[in-house]
This record gives sequence, structure tokens and C-alpha cells, in this order.
Amino acid sequence: MSSEKKYWKSAEQLEESSPLVEALEQNEFAEHIPADEFLGDKDKLESSQTSRRDFLKYVGFSTAAASLAACEGPVVKSIPYVVQPERIVPGVADYYATTIASGFDFASVLVKTREGRPIKIETNKESNGLSAGKARVHASVLDLYDIKRLQNPQIDNRDVTWTEFFSSLETDLKAGSDKKTYLLTQTFASPSTDQLIKEFQENYPNVEHIVYDTVSDEAALDAFEAKYGYRALPNYDFSKSEMIVSVGADFLGDWQGGAFDSGYSKSRVPNNGKMSRHVQFEANMTLSGANADKRVPVKPSLQKQIVVEVYNQIVGRVASTNLSDALKAHVDNAVAQLKTNSSGAVFVTGLDSLEAQAMALEINEKLSSKVFDLENPRLIRQGRNSKIQTLISEMKAGKVGGLMMAGVNPAYSLPNADEFTSALENVETTVDFSMKKDETAILCKYIAATPHYLESWGDIRFTKKDFSLVQPTIKPLFNTRQFEDCLLKLNGNSTKFYEYVKDNFKSTFDGLSWNQSLHDGSFMYDMSLPAASEVSAIDISAGARKLVAKSDSEGFELTLYTKTSMGDGSHANNPWLQEMPDPVTRTSWDNYVTISKADAQAMGLENSNVANGALNGDYVAVTIGDKTIDKLPVIIQPGQAPGSIGLALGYGKTESIQEEMQVGVNAFPLYQNFDVNQTVGLEKVSGVHEFACVQLHHTMMGRRDIVKETSLEIFNTKDKDYYNATPQVSLNHQEVDVTSPDVDLWDEFDRSIGHHFNLSIDLNACTGCGACVIACHSENNVPVVGKSEIRKSRDMHWLRIDRYYSSEETIEGDYEKKDDISGLGSAIGTYGDLEVASAEDVQVIFQPVMCQHCNHAPCETVCPVAASAHGRQGQNHMTYNRCVGTRYCANNCPYKVRRFNWFLYNQNDEFDYHMNNDLGRMVLNPDVTVRSRGVMEKCSMCIQMTQKTILDAKRDGRVIEDGEFQTACSSACDNGAIVFGDINDEESVVYKKTKDDRMYHLLEYLGTKPNVMYHTKVRNTTEA
Repeated sequence: MSSEKKYWKSAEQLEESSPLVEALEQNEFAEHIPADEFLGDKDKLESSQTSRRDFLKYVGFSTAAASLAACEGPVVKSIPYVVQPERIVPGVADYYATTIASGFDFASVLVKTREGRPIKIETNKESNGLSAGKARVHASVLDLYDIKRLQNPQIDNRDVTWTEFFSSLETDLKAGSDKKTYLLTQTFASPSTDQLIKEFQENYPNVEHIVYDTVSDEAALDAFEAKYGYRALPNYDFSKSEMIVSVGADFLGDWQGGAFDSGYSKSRVPNNGKMSRHVQFEANMTLSGANADKRVPVKPSLQKQIVVEVYNQIVGRVASTNLSDALKAHVDNAVAQLKTNSSGAVFVTGLDSLEAQAMALEINEKLSSKVFDLENPRLIRQGRNSKIQTLISEMKAGKVGGLMMAGVNPAYSLPNADEFTSALENVETTVDFSMKKDETAILCKYIAATPHYLESWGDIRFTKKDFSLVQPTIKPLFNTRQFEDCLLKLNGNSTKFYEYVKDNFKSTFDGLSWNQSLHDGSFMYDMSLPAASEVSAIDISAGARKLVAKSDSEGFELTLYTKTSMGDGSHANNPWLQEMPDPVTRTSWDNYVTISKADAQAMGLENSNVANGALNGDYVAVTIGDKTIDKLPVIIQPGQAPGSIGLALGYGKTESIQEEMQVGVNAFPLYQNFDVNQTVGLEKVSGVHEFACVQLHHTMMGRRDIVKETSLEIFNTKDKDYYNATPQVSLNHQEVDVTSPDVDLWDEFDRSIGHHFNLSIDLNACTGCGACVIACHSENNVPVVGKSEIRKSRDMHWLRIDRYYSSEETIEGDYEKKDDISGLGSAIGTYGDLEVASAEDVQVIFQPVMCQHCNHAPCETVCPVAASAHGRQGQNHMTYNRCVGTRYCANNCPYKVRRFNWFLYNQNDEFDYHMNNDLGRMVLNPDVTVRSRGVMEKCSMCIQMTQKTILDAKRDGRVIEDGEFQTACSSACDNGAIVFGDINDEESVVYKKTKDDRMYHLLEYLGTKPNVMYHTKVRNTTEA
């Protein structure tokens, strides 16, 4: 069934007879390899009568000699301990439980350290709080080794001692006590920090505290506070969902702090014939929309009407809407399903509107939604961004004597940053507690160098009941002090913040052990929340009329969003995240305007691929009021709602950012009134932008059965052979399953002895978040190559997440069309229609692809030096010391998962990323070789991890339990999409997955017999 549905990776693939697509399907390399430069004269080579055998002898010798001459392995010098610390055993990793709480990302994590160095972030499986299933969380360890970090406190741009810093600051604070002093901070979500700030305000009565979130959730906070009497965000347990309707809420992204995807994936895997249904109304193509069963592209002004219409039909009529018949039918259908599922249904919205958020709360209450967790609301957003304008006004008027900032960068992230920086000149005492000399810090008199969270102490309250502790995993690298330690010093308190947190824990959490809680990293404790001082009721009827008043705006409607990789921009100097492809556009190193195909054609905007497959695009200018961003590149995005555009925040930073990572454009000036939806003017301007897009790299174009999908109805009513048939090949004119040993070209390995590893990937559970990609980088020392190399198809990702588009039409619809064919004329027209996929109404499938570790591996048979070989445990090994870089294996690999080291990426000035400085190299995993130039590399199935597990069990004299075997990607996947294990253990989860009816192998008809299996994507197409 699935093989006849058309899938496409980019708009270029929809062009008939595209020479680029044909070239990429047929050629291993997009560009000509200049072999004549090192083999001699090209013309003489072509006219030579030398036999193939002689040629291979010559090439084998010359390339080996060149490799030996140019690619000598680096000399690594080790210095032993003079006095070895008792708790550190060389070669053995230690793990510490701690918490990331950056103000934007919050998660309970485990930190792997080697010889005192944190080298990897992993999920704290024991935590009940927010999980680490985000790419940014896994990449945060690299920020610890950022060479742009401040190393000392500064006064007036000169390094000083902490003694001088505090002496001068205390003098200035006392001198300005006749005026207001503002403390502007991120959301700390820390009971101890909140208490410390209150003590600071008692000592300095003129201090006013403002909490500021870079991307505001103030509307949702205010709505919750008005209804329930305390300031928090609603929490959702999507694992309990049966029906999800989202209007503009990317809850699989960063909406209200994210981390909802784990629960979502649990409800999306068919279980006893049931799975949740997800309907998404949105403008941009988001992760949530890409995973939805039904996605309706609709611009923001109409999203407001949809919220009102849903409220009308579920709670009670409050205002008339003006939706088109087609859109009204979609809304009616979604509402009918909400009512049918009632307590198993949930409604969410991402509109920055107090009224819309209040309506969502009322709708979920009316449904009696069990997904809506009112008993355990979230506390990771507390910002009152509306107070920022009051602060700026008072600064302008000279009423502010001091401004102290911690965890924020308003000179970069405020919509009116110019107004803020101008007003800052009127403030006498300016202090920034910061890790870097960023856009705000350089304007301040005092800069307090703060540590990374892996060097810090603290406590975090994720939700009403979920708490987590922060502990250092390394001694501070520089002369830094925590913001909280600075406050203690200013309070005249000689206590260290560690002692403060510990004392606060013991006095607050009666009956809990400090040591046990610190070991576990998190704990649960039901503690009441403070009541709001002032609560104003929200007039829903008036709000509804306000929402529908401006039902359709003139001009383009902009939706600002944060990328899965870059977030709010605080990780802008992190090369792992800069090079991580966006899950939807597959573009790295940039932000851009996404626009629909129809709007692009009307404006004459184009995307084009050059000869080597690299993507180019036109520029536009975006205007809102008197603000214009002159040059923003354009990507034509399938699924973008006509009349709307999208743009990512978090780019365009320049201060304390390495030159190679000063990319993109700052979109915060368009974030007016802290509303992600704006009406803007759009105009084409001159110039062509060069994107670093990996969408056409390592492509499997031209193959069939790349992905498989079916509907829930077919899955429940049809046999496996109907929706997931095993491919067949001809043997003696008889069709035989490709899995039959009768059609093997190779002798089978004996896989019954010892361990045999398999990796399972469930396409229903995978949301495309990319956490596995970063975890693979971190564990396996995968290099960053930069934008120019990406454009040459030379990305080094061992694991990629292919994104495929498909027609909105169901498979059944395609077959009905085909069955109605009568005659040659009808056949030509109908088959032509089946091949044209719409660029507006699309479905999306994410498919992680790594080395498939084939039992009948094509790469192994063509390697002239036996660098690629098969192991008894099922892994396809890559012996770097044997490899001479012929690249035959890459040419023979149907999955295109092998990467060639075109350059030495380590200690090379041409690649000025973390591997080029002593500090950055501290993140490297000593268990994995740092590859030199000229070798092939690929996924190893994290053989260093599997072997460690085997050795640990052997040392302990015990049997390995199921779940102990892990790879970096399986360990990072909180969604359960990637499962790793030993299929020789018939009680293991991965063995049971081999027997699942949805299981298939990628390109199975080739007979490579991979050790990586996939599970067919099932969509819940059942409508009310």
C-alpha cells in the first residue's frame, strides 16, 4: 500500500525532469572530484590502456602514501596526576544529577564527567519533573567551554578583584538610595533565590524586582492567575489524551516551556487498536503541525476566530464569527471530536491574547479534561513583561539610580532595545550578572562574571509538586560568582549559597533527606502556592468581541517563533546548535522568512538549487510601523498559510560571539508588545542568499519504500501484508520474500551466540525534535564543519532526521482514483494527477537515518583495505587506521550514511569552533577517537557504550538486564521512539519489536538485512 504514495523532500523534486534531482539520484558526489590533480593529467589517464587491476594498484598505493603523508594522527600528550583525587578513577565516568534552569530551558539532567570534566548531558530517568529531551539541553555542556566567557569581574571594562567589585558597588548603591533601584531578572523558579531577593529588598527598600521572560507567556500567566488565584501556567499530561486540538500552539516545540513531547508520543503509538487524534490549526509549519493527523493552515487573525468558535460550541455563545465554509467545517469537525472524547480531549492555543488564553481554560474545564493538570501547574515562567515599559519610562525621567540585571539581555531581546539602551545612559549604577560580555553587559559599569549552571548550586521548582536541585559537576573554570552569592555578599551575609540552599531545604521539606535528594537530583513535595495579591476577572464576552473585531488584516501576518536549535538566542555561540538542521526546513546556520508558494509566486520570490544542490533564495524587507529589517532571506515553505509569514527569534547576535557564528538577523525588533503575531509589510529587495540546507544531501531519491505509513482504520481492519507487505524478489520465476535465506548472496553469520544488537525506530513516537542528533555529536566527537562546507554536501552528522512531505490525500484516495481509470487517455491524466503533490496541504513524516549496520552490508564487500567489517554482535565496524579514503563504501551504501573527512577538523584554524581551542576540546569524549583527515566515519552504534556495559557486568559477575544497553540516540530519546537492545534476549523490548506487525526495514527489497528496524507510521484519520 505505502509504496505507491508519492513522497518528496523539497520543492525541487516536484519539478518535472529537474537535472539537479537526476544528478543527485545518480551521482555519489554533487561536485566533480578533482582526481586529475593528484593522479596526473586527465587526458592521458582517459587514453591510457592500463588495466583496471593495474589502475587499482596504482591508486591504492598513491592514495595510501598521500594519506600517510598528509593525515598523520595527532600526538596526544597526557600528564598524570601528582596526587590523584580519591573519587576519580582514570577511564571511569562519574555521573551527577543536576538541573538546567536558564530562564528559557528547564530540565532535570544527569551529567557524565570524565577525569573531572563534564562531557555529556543525559536524561535523569528518575526525575518526575521536566525531562532533558531537547537538543538545547543536550548541547548546553558545550557552553561550559565557551572561549567567549567572562573570566573575571569588571568595572568600566577592566578586570578587577571581587573585593574591589563589591566595595565599589556597595558605595554606589548606597549613594543612589534616594532613587529607585530596579532588579531585572529571568524567571529563576527557585525557592531559595526568591527568598534571597526578598531579603535583598528588605536591606535595600528602594529595590523593585521585575521578572522578565525573553519570549513572554504573560497572557497565559495572567489568564491562569485571574481564574485560579495564583500565578502559574497550566500543565498538560498528553499521555492521557485521546483528542488534541491546538490553535497556534507548538506544544512539541517551546510553547510554555515545552517538554510535552514525551507524554504526547505515548498517546500516539497504537495500543490495542487505539491512539490519540491530533488536529492542528496554525500558520507556520511547526513540529506540532508536522506530527498532526490533520493540519489546517490558517493565518493568525483567523486563529482568533477559531478560538471563539470553539468556545461558542462548547461553553456557550459569546460572539459571532466570520469563518469561510471550508474552515468552519474543519472547526465543526474538531469540536465534535472534542465533545465525543470529552474528558480525554484537550484544547490549547498559542495566541498571545489574555482573552484567548482565558477561553482555553474555560473550554478544558467544560470538557472535564483529564489531560489538563490543574493540580500541578508549571512555575517555569513568571515574567511580567508589561512592566518593562514602566522601567524604561522611569529611566528616561531620571528616576532610576541603579539597574541590576541577571540572566537577561534586554539590549538584544527587547522589541524597543534602542529605547532601552538610550534610557540606560541616565542610570548611574548599572550592573549585569552575566556569563558573557553580551549586548547588555558592554553598556554596564559593573559586570559580575557568573558561572555556568554546571558550576553552580541551587534549587528549582518546576511545578507545584516537582522540585529539583542544582549541584556543580566541576570546579569553576574562571574567577566567577553566582548571582545568589553576590546577593548574599551585598546583604552582609557571609553564608555561601550552597549552605543557604541546604538550610532552606532542611527547614522547608520536612521528612526529606538532603543527601538522598541531592543524589537523585529531584524530589516531589506538595506545597501550596502563594495567592495573588490582586486578581481581576476577565470579561469573556467583551474579549471574544475584541478577538473577532479584526478578523482579517491587510498585509502579511507574521508569526514569530523560536527554533528547536537556537531557542531565545542564549546559545548563539554553540556550534553544535548552529549546525543542527531545523527539523522542518532542514536548514542550519540561519533564520529566514517562511512564505507560502502562492505568495512567493505573486511577489516573484524564488528558491533555487545550484549545480551542487546547495539552496539559494531571494531577500525581502519586513516593515512594522517605523521599523524595517532590510534583508531577510526567504524560504518557500510547503504548508505555510497563504497571507502569512514566519520568522525565528534568537539570531543576529554579535557581542561575545565568534565570527563564524555571527549569523542570521535579529527579529526581536518585530516582537511588538510581546505578541508573536504582527501585521507587517513585505517587499522584495535585491540580492541572493546562500543557505546551508541539508535537504538534498545524502539523498535516497529514486528509491521506493523509503517510508511506510497507513491509517488507523486500515491498521485495525487489514492484515499486515496489506499495509506492510514484505518485499518480494524473483527466484526461478517465483516471487519469494526478500527475507528468505534462499535468495541471499552472502553466507549468514552465526548470530545466535553472545549479544546481537538491534535498534528500533518508531515513526509514530518520533517527533523530529533532534535531541538524538546533538547527543550523537556529544558522545562521538562529531566535528562541526561550518556553513560553507555544509553547502558542499560535506556535513558530518552521523545521524540525520530526514523530513518527507506527502500529499494530503489519503492512500485510499489514491487507490480509488487508480481503480477508476478507463482507457489510455484516462490513465495518462489520472497517473499524472497522482504524481503531483500539493505544496500547501501537506503531511510530514520524520525518519531518523543512521548506519543501518547491515548483516549483508554492501560497504564491506567493496572496501579494498578491509576497513569496513562486520562484528559478531551485529555492528558494522569502521577501522579508521586502515581506511585510505577510497570512498567506495559511501558509493555502495544505499542509505548514504557515511561521511568523509575532507579536512582535519581538530586544531585547524580553518574550522574555528570548539575543537580549535584548548577550552573547547575539554568536551571531547576520551573513549572515542578524534578522527584525522582522510577517513570515512559513520554511526558505530556507540560501540564504546555497549562494550562498557558488557565489561561492567563481567566485573560484577552478573547478567545484563534489558535496558542497560544504550546508544547516545536511544538514551537521549525521551519519547521512546528509539529503542536499543540485544535481540538474542527474547525477553527484551527490542526483540519484541522485531515481531511487531508494523516493523519493517529501510529499503528492505535490497536484501541488506539491516540491524536497524522501523515501525510503520499510523495516522488517526478517523473523523467525527
